[in-house]
Amino acid sequence: MRTIIDPKLVDWSDCPLVERDPLKLSGVPIVKDTRVQADSIVENYESGSPVEEIAENFRISEEIVRELLAYGALRRNQTVA
Repeated sequence: MRTIIDPKLVDWSDCPLVERDPLKLSGVPIVKDTRVQADSIVENYESGSPVEEIAENFRISEEIVRELLAYGALRRNQTVA
């Protein structure tokens, strides 16, 4: 079963696997030591790509993909009205 995660609502700020550097992709949250956007991992998963395929396409480990997906499922921005 897949958990639906809206990547635009994920707060990556405390994720140890993700960094934001204004000199890399204009400060978009990326997987550390890569140029892979953390949201791209979530978006690919939500589009139906299996973890193995995502890991292969982005050249990162399946473990990192799973950890990012788990983090994304638990951490979302809370909007205050």
